[in-house]
Amino acid sequence: MTSASLDDFVVALYRDLGDRAAFDARLDPAVTVWETPWPTLMRGIAELDELRGPAVAPEDRAEPLPAVRPVEIVSDDFGDGTGLVRYVLEVRDPADGRLLERVRVTDVLRDGDEGWRIVHHHAQDLPADGAN
Repeated sequence: MTSASLDDFVVALYRDLGDRAAFDARLDPAVTVWETPWPTLMRGIAELDELRGPAVAPEDRAEPLPAVRPVEIVSDDFGDGTGLVRYVLEVRDPADGRLLERVRVTDVLRDGDEGWRIVHHHAQDLPADGAN
């Protein structure tokens, strides 16, 4: 996979954010996750679900999800089945497009029998005003 293909992978990941099964299909079952609001390393999708809560079908949502888009993507395919993608997530109000949140992310991916999967995800909240 080329670096551009890794860029496409992460764009597709967040395009499917509202579809838990499609999103999770891009995660290794044993994925490790660091997230700003969670104090410890999460191990596996079941622990990640403790942070995310239950999946809600799109037709059952009372409110639309915010628009989440990766920007400033930098990716590397090391050619040995390992990929690294760094990006900033912009979280925007679905009604007016106002920037609500920015998150700095690093994902480590491995290419296996089922294609690329994220094996480690590290996310850190940033100020929404763009100050680092």
